[in-house]
Amino acid sequence: MKLSFLTRFLILLSFHHLAFIIFCKASQIDNLYKLLKSEKSQNPPNTELRAGLEDEDSHFSPVYIGAQYGLMKADKINALPGQPEGVDFDQYAGYITVDPKAGRALFYYFVESPQNSATKPLVLWLNGGPGCSSFGYGAMEELGPFRVKSDGKTLYRNDYAWNTVANVIFLESPAGIGFSYSNTSSDYIKNGDKRTAEDSYTFLVNWLERFPQYKNRDFFITGESYAGHYVPQLARTILSKNKNKNQTVTNIKGIAIGNAWIDDGIGQMGTYDYFWTHALNSDETNAGIRKYCNFATSNFSSTCQDYLTQGNIEAGALDISNIYAPVCNLSAPKSGPSGSVQDFDPCSNHYVDIYLNLVEVQTALHTKATKWEACRSTPWTDSPTTVLPTINQIISSGINVWIYSGDMDGLVSVTTSRYSINTLNLPVNTTWRPWYSGNEVGGYVVGYKGLTFTTVRGAGHMVPSYQPERALTMISSFLKGRLPPSE
Repeated sequence: MKLSFLTRFLILLSFHHLAFIIFCKASQIDNLYKLLKSEKSQNPPNTELRAGLEDEDSHFSPVYIGAQYGLMKADKINALPGQPEGVDFDQYAGYITVDPKAGRALFYYFVESPQNSATKPLVLWLNGGPGCSSFGYGAMEELGPFRVKSDGKTLYRNDYAWNTVANVIFLESPAGIGFSYSNTSSDYIKNGDKRTAEDSYTFLVNWLERFPQYKNRDFFITGESYAGHYVPQLARTILSKNKNKNQTVTNIKGIAIGNAWIDDGIGQMGTYDYFWTHALNSDETNAGIRKYCNFATSNFSSTCQDYLTQGNIEAGALDISNIYAPVCNLSAPKSGPSGSVQDFDPCSNHYVDIYLNLVEVQTALHTKATKWEACRSTPWTDSPTTVLPTINQIISSGINVWIYSGDMDGLVSVTTSRYSINTLNLPVNTTWRPWYSGNEVGGYVVGYKGLTFTTVRGAGHMVPSYQPERALTMISSFLKGRLPPSE
C-alpha cells in the first residue's frame, strides 16, 4: 500500500529493540518508550519505591487551598464550538492553581451527567505517557461526551460517554501537558511520579472547594497506560492525606486502570509473549527470547538483543497499540464530516489537534492561548520500576481495585496485566468467565480478593475508543461494585 505524505512521517522506534509504529505526533506509547529508554541512560530517573502508608508523615503537611468562591460559575462553558444540538448536561473548564508561588496551574474539563447528576458518583480520568493529555485523548477520543469530526471544526455525540453513569473530571497533569502550565520554567524539568501525585491531590482538594456539592460524593479514579502509575499513587496519597481530619477528606471508593504499565520487567516480558501467542513471532524466536533474556534485570546480553531484534523484524511495521487496527491515512477519501462512535477513525488525533488549537475553542474552554499538543516530551525525575507494592497497599486499605485490558494492545498487553496480577498471589473469589454487553461477549473477568481483572474484547490500548459500548458496560459495573453481567 502506498503511504500518504503524512504517513511517511511514521518512524520505527525500538523499545529495548521492540519495533512499532509511532505516528507523526507523539503518543502515549511513544512517551512510555522514551521513559523506559531513559532508565537505561547515564542519568536515569529515580526508581526507588516510596514508603508504605503507615510510614508516611506527609499527611500532616499543609496543602495549599486557594479562594474558590465564584469560580465554578466562571468556569461554566456556554457551548463548545461546533457541538451538536440537544446537549443536555453542564460542562465546565478552567484552571486550578496548585502552587501560587511558582504559578503552577492544572487545566481540567468537567462534564456532569445528563440525568441525576446530584446522586451519581464523581470520576477522575487520567491519561498516561507520561506527558499526554487527558483532555485530548480521554475526553475527545475515548470516554468523553463528544468526538471531533473529520473537518476538525465540529463535534458529534458519543452515546456511550461515561458521563451517562457518572460526573467526570478530565485532568491534564503534570504542568506543561496540554493546557496546564507553570510561570516557573524550571518546573517543566522537575516533573515525575511524586510531583504528579502531589499536584493532582492539591488540584482535587481545591476543585472540591470550587465544587463543594461533590465533597461527600463517592469518588473513583480511572486512567490508562502510564496512569498505571498515576492512579495508584494518587489513591495512595489520598489515603495518607485523609488521616488529617482538619482538611478535606476525599470519599475514595475505587480505582480502575486500563492497559496499565505497572512493572517494567513484567511489561517487557509480557510484550514478547503476547507477540508469540498472537502469531507475530516464530516458535524459534520466542524460545530464544525465553532462554537468553532476563527481564527481571533488563541486563540483556548480545544474544538476547539479537533475538529481540529478530522478534521485531518478524512482527513487522504495525500499530502496536492495536495490532489489528488500520493506520491513519489522511489522503483516503472521507464520506463527509459526519462520524460514528462505533467505528473509531485512526486519524482522530489529527482532528482533535486541529480542533483544540482553534482560537474560538480555547476561548470557550477559558484557556490561555496555547499551542496545544496531545503529548509533550518532558524530563521525568522519578519512576519506580514497579507499582505493584502500591497496588497491594490500596487493596489492603479496602479500596476496590480493577485492572482492565483491551485484548488487541500489543505493548501494554493483556498478557502483561495477567503476569503482573499473578505476582500478587491473591485468592480467587470468582473464577474466570465471559461477560456480556449488547448480547455479545464483551470480554472475560476473574475476581480476586480485593482486585478484579477484566478484558475488553476487540479493544486496543485506548479501550473506550475501539469498544465504547463494552467500555461503558464495564465501567458501569465497576462503579456499582459488582462484576460485569454474566448474560
